[in-house]
Amino acid sequence: MSNTTRRTFIKQVGATGIGMTLGGMTFSAKSYANIVGANDRINVAVMGTNGRGNGMASNFQRIDNVNVTFVCDVEEKALAKGMNAVTRAGGNPKSEKDIRKVLENKDLTALLVTAPDHWHSPAAIMACQAGKHVYLEKPCSHNPREGELCIAAARKYNRIVQVGAQRRSWPGIIEGINELRDGIIGRVYFARGWYTNKRVSIGFGKKTPPPSNLDFDLWQGPAPRSAHRDNLIHYNWHWFWHWGTGEALNNGTHEMDVIRWGLGVDFPTQVSSEGARFAFKDDWETPDTQIINLQFGNECLVTWEGRSCNSRNSEGGDRGVIFYGEKGAMETGHNGYRIFDLDNKKIKERDSKDVIDGRDPNSPSANLDGVHIADFIDAIKNNRRPNGDIAELHKSTTLVQLGNIAWRTGQRLTINPSNGHILNSPEAQALWGRTYEPGWEPVV
Repeated sequence: MSNTTRRTFIKQVGATGIGMTLGGMTFSAKSYANIVGANDRINVAVMGTNGRGNGMASNFQRIDNVNVTFVCDVEEKALAKGMNAVTRAGGNPKSEKDIRKVLENKDLTALLVTAPDHWHSPAAIMACQAGKHVYLEKPCSHNPREGELCIAAARKYNRIVQVGAQRRSWPGIIEGINELRDGIIGRVYFARGWYTNKRVSIGFGKKTPPPSNLDFDLWQGPAPRSAHRDNLIHYNWHWFWHWGTGEALNNGTHEMDVIRWGLGVDFPTQVSSEGARFAFKDDWETPDTQIINLQFGNECLVTWEGRSCNSRNSEGGDRGVIFYGEKGAMETGHNGYRIFDLDNKKIKERDSKDVIDGRDPNSPSANLDGVHIADFIDAIKNNRRPNGDIAELHKSTTLVQLGNIAWRTGQRLTINPSNGHILNSPEAQALWGRTYEPGWEPVV
């Protein structure tokens, strides 16, 4: 890493409470707190605490000078889980089910959005309008238009919006991307990403009244009202287009962001996708097996493979990215990388010592989550763009959204490479945005 990157990383690691020795000097959370000052208190609210939000709320609370003051969830059990998680981490939060009431608090600095996908951009936009910074879990939007609106809100209200693309702050990945861009495998013309899991069938749900401990109307929020079904909440909403975005956005966003970052590209010229719900016959609407292909003119080709129901590793990893260039190939996995020449001889390796579970939906690695959170906190204190800035992550998110649109329409899409917009297909362009429940339309 460069000297600037190394200094930044020292600050980030200290803020997470992870001890680190570099150049004979040891940095800790306590020493970092002395640097930033005890009065720089960041008050955070977390929205959505059944799964990912539960772990992230703890991670935020454990950072010096950060206080999780509100836990917000529309379901009583999830709300209790979030309250317990923050309390165990040393916090004393208030509980609230309506995010609109939380955002009225004048002492609140930032909002952590870990609610379902259909809430991501609308909640972030509301927070920016209320003068709050945002840590927005991926995907940053349910559809590309929301991503554009989210950028507009961040810029209009001068708010920091960090997207949960943690790899942007992982030192091993940063080092690998720098090697790639310095030409260690020459010109790169093909990149492949993949994600694997062993998800089970969700069955056939029944339309039922929502349970008494769930405010289903508020859970749907900006989404047009649809009947409650008993196989939807908490996790299976991912596989319904009305609320979720499928495995491509649920996980492929991470790989696609590393690929786009490494290649230094923005938007493609052509997009296609194949796949289906092959593994089971049930209510699951999105593909459980999917290939997305993106071509960037005559420069390079990108492909992403998603296997939701078969966990056989690829290239030795449950998920990852491999770049192919004129002089060899580079694999990136869990905060490390390996470089091979054209004879498949390994010429360099950066082995990660981090324990990471790439399939854990709550927190694959608390330590490495903490490094990205620390970057967010530092961006707030120094009024700078974060590593996972909304403008950059909108581009990465749009790539997989275009893959889903190609799959849903059965078309090979032609794309305007200057902004990602779909050309010459009204059917596909109709999926660029969505309709909203009246009164919930996001407006910047």
